[in-house]
Amino acid sequence: MDETEKDIDEPVIAEGVDEEPVEGNRRLFSGRAYMVVAALSAVYAAFHMVALNGVSVFAWTGITVPLLPQFPLETWNFRIVHIAGALGLGFLLFSATRFRDETASRKGRALGLLSAALAIPALIGGGTAIQIALLVGSGTLPQMGGLTTWASFPGTDIYTQEIFWFGLPLLVATLGGIGLAWFEQRQRHEIAFADMVLALCGGVVAIYLITIYGTAARNAVGTPFVPIGVAFAATAGAALILELTRRVAGLALVVITAVFLAYTFTAHLLPGILAVQNAYTWQRFFGHVYSDAGILGPTTAVSSTYIILFIIFAAFLQASKVGDYFVNFAFAAAGRARGGPAKVAIFASGLMGMINGTSAGNVVATGSLTIPLMKKVGYDKKTSGAIEAAASTGGQIMPPIMGAGAFIMAEITGIPYQDIAIAAIIPAVLYFASIYFMVDFEAAKLGMRGMREDELPKFNRMIRQIYLFIPIIILIVALFVGYSVIRAGTLATVAAAVVSWLTTHRMGWRAILKAFELAGVMSIPIIAVCACAGIIVGVISLTGVGARFSSVLLDLAATSQLLALVFAMCIAILLGMGMPTTAAYAVAASVVAPGLVQLGIPQLTAHFFVFYFAVVSAITPPVALASYAAAGISGANPMETSVASFKIGIAAFIVPFMFFYNSAILMDGTWFEIIRAGITATFGVFLLSAGAQGWFMAGRAVWYLRVLLILAALLMIEGGLLSDAIGFALAITVFIVQKYIKPDLGYSVPIKGAD
Repeated sequence: MDETEKDIDEPVIAEGVDEEPVEGNRRLFSGRAYMVVAALSAVYAAFHMVALNGVSVFAWTGITVPLLPQFPLETWNFRIVHIAGALGLGFLLFSATRFRDETASRKGRALGLLSAALAIPALIGGGTAIQIALLVGSGTLPQMGGLTTWASFPGTDIYTQEIFWFGLPLLVATLGGIGLAWFEQRQRHEIAFADMVLALCGGVVAIYLITIYGTAARNAVGTPFVPIGVAFAATAGAALILELTRRVAGLALVVITAVFLAYTFTAHLLPGILAVQNAYTWQRFFGHVYSDAGILGPTTAVSSTYIILFIIFAAFLQASKVGDYFVNFAFAAAGRARGGPAKVAIFASGLMGMINGTSAGNVVATGSLTIPLMKKVGYDKKTSGAIEAAASTGGQIMPPIMGAGAFIMAEITGIPYQDIAIAAIIPAVLYFASIYFMVDFEAAKLGMRGMREDELPKFNRMIRQIYLFIPIIILIVALFVGYSVIRAGTLATVAAAVVSWLTTHRMGWRAILKAFELAGVMSIPIIAVCACAGIIVGVISLTGVGARFSSVLLDLAATSQLLALVFAMCIAILLGMGMPTTAAYAVAASVVAPGLVQLGIPQLTAHFFVFYFAVVSAITPPVALASYAAAGISGANPMETSVASFKIGIAAFIVPFMFFYNSAILMDGTWFEIIRAGITATFGVFLLSAGAQGWFMAGRAVWYLRVLLILAALLMIEGGLLSDAIGFALAITVFIVQKYIKPDLGYSVPIKGAD
């Protein structure tokens, strides 16, 4: 028997499902090194909690401490510090390569000396940045419109200083550190000198940009007159972001970003809609990209506010072991149904989606328990992994948190997050209902049993711990009574700490500091991804390629709006293949969504359309990250698992088109319209699942009945009164044929028992 398969003759009790997996390139510290890094992580997360709530530590005394930040911080400065802190922590925690053994080679240690020498140009650049900061703050420079001027033109002393004493040393340290980090091998508890240099370079970039952006030079961003030092700092900053993204999220997003960067400097040579009139200089582009039109734009605005706040919330929930409770509650509630572990995966993944912000992370958290149990009750390896992947992907469309993409949607569209969460209710129900029907019909076809009472957690005990849902309830109530997202998230975080006092995992000061430390570590991958996506957004905003794609959509719509929607769907899925949902949606929202809005589609509908396809790209072949993660646990072929998960999550590929044809699905309409749309669409996904699985009303359906079921489903999903009536009539016809005529399948069906 597979080592991962557990003997379910003993009660299944989930433990540690919400603990973060340790990546192959993450360093594991001990002793003083651990204390230092843990303290930095905790301070980084706590800094955001304080800054977001606008609290000054010294406000109650009236004392101003010049070297400490006063809150609330200026927006650009806050985002620059947010990225710099993530870069510093990221390079200290994540190695350039995976750790394969516990010994460091002599070659690696020798390269460490060369890496340490790179600290010299980094310190030279840092010293120059501090000198510039002191000069700007000295009051000796002229003012323009209340802001200090900063002139950096060829031939001036400032220009020379920025190139030779700031820009070039910084680039040498940055690029040299990135290169040497690949070869400087260290033990897992040691930090490479090259990574220390990279962390230092991230701080130097922040010091310079905060200084210069505090002057009138900010007005030159995106123009040919941007200071040369900004271009150097932005180049180094972008290189650091790309390298950290590679370490925490893989090469896919980095490669796509590199393609966009190459496009920027070659667009004037390209034909058709990709062409621009004039070439962009290096100085102009990088002076543009590290601004609120790029890296400091919507993606970082969200990662520095909503995302990190809810990561802190998730860390507090983990400290009180809420994740374990969610999974145990799901086992107690659904484990007895036929194919029980599969249905547990659906419920648990929906609940864990409120804690874990990624599809693959959700798979690892719940799948390590549910996948072996699904195999035990009769599902094959491929189907077990596919069910978990499809269910975990749905966690990102489950209100109230919905993953990071929904926060970016609120930032880009200006639509209140509360409205987005409300609009997502029916689509989320449809998605999970569809998966439930698919796995239930699969279990019926295979003659599976549920789990026995003595194999499951006691439901009465789970009910007695229902108070662990209080933080989630407080979050939902606070959002819908009108509190801001930040205030609601803060209240929910405090509630998580308070609720822990009713459990055996009571949170004292040490546990709270541990939660902040965990939040700091958990936030690094998503912050890096958001900043990297910001580079792509900067390319799109500078070149205007998004507007040209919108014109293509308009041309397609002249032939068929459905064709335009299919084109938009393909772009969103292609962008999401191998990319985290956050980055995929951010890019698709810049390229595709404006064109859909120009077609006359409401803004919320257009953005939900691309958001959903960015989410389901995690289970779309050939590159399906959630399916690959599930295959790693189940032992199945990754490609076969991704195809199976695509089939199980098929409703998710139809629901977005429902937004277009029936806006009541997004809570846009009268109560009667919304209720009718919800009921008929749910019945539609039931019929769709029945047709896809070939099982209807306790029996197998022949091929032509399956076709009729799928046709009836599409008619029910379309949303019109006439189409609903026709779809219902077709379903009744299939039922009558199935029950009374009983057509011959033409082959024998082996029934697979599970006992």
